[in-house]
Amino acid sequence: MAAGDPAETFRQEAQELIEQLEHSLLDLEQTPTDRDLVDSAFRALHTIKGSGAMFGFEAMAAFTHHVESAFDQVRKGKLQPSPSLVGLALEAQDIIRAMILEPDCDLADRQKTVLDQLAQLVGSAADAAGQEAKASAPASQPAQKQRWRITFSLARDAMVMGINALLLLDELRSLGHCTVTALTDAVPPLAEIDAESSYLRWDVVLTTDAPRSAIDDVFIFVQDDANLSITAIDLSTEGRLGEILVDRGEVPRRVVEEMVASRPPLGELLVEAGQVAPEAVKSALAEQKHLIRDQADSAKEAKAASSIRVPAERLDELMDRVGELVIVQARLKQQANSNGDPLIKAVAEEMERLTSELRDTTMSIRMVPIGSLFSRFRRLVHDLSRDLGKKVSLVTTGEETELDKTVIERLNDPLVHLIRNSIDHGVEGTAERLAAGKTGEGEVRLEAYHSGAQVVISVKDDGRGLDRVRIQAKAEENGLIPPGAKLPDDELFQMIFQPGFSTAKEVTNVSGRGVGMDVVKRGIESLRGTVDIGPRSGGGTEVTVRLPLTLAIIDGLLVRIGHGRYVIPLPTVEECVELSLADDARSSGRSFLNIRGELVPFIRLRDLFASPLPADPYQKVVIVSLGECRVGLVVDQVIGDHQTVIKSLSKLHSNIKAFSGATILGDGSVALILDIEHLIEWAQEQTDVAMLEAGE
Repeated sequence: MAAGDPAETFRQEAQELIEQLEHSLLDLEQTPTDRDLVDSAFRALHTIKGSGAMFGFEAMAAFTHHVESAFDQVRKGKLQPSPSLVGLALEAQDIIRAMILEPDCDLADRQKTVLDQLAQLVGSAADAAGQEAKASAPASQPAQKQRWRITFSLARDAMVMGINALLLLDELRSLGHCTVTALTDAVPPLAEIDAESSYLRWDVVLTTDAPRSAIDDVFIFVQDDANLSITAIDLSTEGRLGEILVDRGEVPRRVVEEMVASRPPLGELLVEAGQVAPEAVKSALAEQKHLIRDQADSAKEAKAASSIRVPAERLDELMDRVGELVIVQARLKQQANSNGDPLIKAVAEEMERLTSELRDTTMSIRMVPIGSLFSRFRRLVHDLSRDLGKKVSLVTTGEETELDKTVIERLNDPLVHLIRNSIDHGVEGTAERLAAGKTGEGEVRLEAYHSGAQVVISVKDDGRGLDRVRIQAKAEENGLIPPGAKLPDDELFQMIFQPGFSTAKEVTNVSGRGVGMDVVKRGIESLRGTVDIGPRSGGGTEVTVRLPLTLAIIDGLLVRIGHGRYVIPLPTVEECVELSLADDARSSGRSFLNIRGELVPFIRLRDLFASPLPADPYQKVVIVSLGECRVGLVVDQVIGDHQTVIKSLSKLHSNIKAFSGATILGDGSVALILDIEHLIEWAQEQTDVAMLEAGE
């Protein structure tokens, strides 16, 4: 559907409202006495219903109306926000989402079930309220009526966006007796009228026993783009036409006084004198019939837009163009250095500065707070707790941590698997927890924070922890390790990520088939990240995921090995040192360097990549860090820093784990980007094979 399609715009805004509704409902279940949460849920339902009807989603609006009515009873204190009501509202929210995203799907049975259960809840609450009213003292007085003047005009493009002023007026009529007058003073001559523009202003006098908030709810979807004034009118004061017009700002008081001196009819005199439009007098006369006097406020100015909605595809296209610009800038820099012209070199340096700033700005646009992802899991934990009969709470920290939107989108499924496993395998039932001296409610904690150029996400639970014996037995049964093998904990626990591995005693609809954790590992690695699992200090399990901030452009260190050039991700680089002849001659394969009293192993990339050329006389060692591990990479030459536009490898080379991608250099040649973790693993495997062949 086109980006400018009003229905598609509604779907996007409705998705935000549905998420707001879900958050309000989940919070309301925890704090049912919070009136703000009740109002928030009601307003979300009301806005979804009203705007949905405007955009042609009548069936969805009709269904939402029933749910909204139930929450209206909650607002009035006639119905309690019980867990049953919240559960039904969450189910209704799922139906509303499906009706918006898939209008043709058949949800009649689900709708009927929810509405029947909702009617039972509302009916039983009404019966209880009726019995309480009969038993109480004298009957309460009926709600006092209030008269309001409502003046509004919609944004000029309101009709293009699917907003219908008549539907707003119908909602006002449903609140009580009202008089509506259309003000046409802003309508241009016929030849200048744009058929898709809105020119009318509306003046409404409403008498109702509904609260002010009910009127606000009518305009909640359009108030940011409309000129709206809602004024309470004193019922006890008898109004006069001149006073009404003056109070409303239609005419100066001086002019009214002059006209009064010439005697009535005042309205005709003002019109004849050209001081006021006929429609304004007509509207004021309608108000005079109600014997009221206006306490007018100035119209509220429309709020200036503080943000703009941009399709995600356009951001991707922008990032692609910036990537191409970075490559062209690298070519310009190389040509400037070889040309020697100081003017061209100055232009190249300025171009490099601007390109770097543009890159940083574009990347910041793509960055999204991870809280937008974390908030989705509250519903997951709520539903799993109910299905498994466990009490589990979700605690999140670091929601403001930002991550590339592409990473956020692809991170959802791995985290869903981790949370499901934590609740199903980790957190015990209430009885088992109490017997172990724990609280009856389990806890799953999601944490996120920046670590250099990476984001670290941890999923922790306070459950029974990892069963080492069962994991080893299952690994032996699956042939992953030989019987009786003595593996360190970190290696043994990595077996959990093997395909088909599961320690569940029975298969359920939540887990047990062994297709979860291997999906997690593959998903994280596809994002150039790592995942580790281990026991949590204090009991339970902790899964740690490390991810790069972005998948598009990184800063790299360009190095040469033989004729080949490679890029080392700059955030992993700690320092560069020279490999002395003594250290070089001491041993072959993998050896150690003494870096300020600390032994650091180093890998000869020349041997690992089987370069046929002899080594340079003075080789360099790039010290990289991976978590707590420090390793040296021996290269022939360190060329310098390089803005690296990451290009994916072809399917033919996708299984070569030592490289995470490639980039195009300024001269048009290709340099491979090293994946430090897999590179170290590969080097370790090669060393182990060499030692076995040597009989060591």
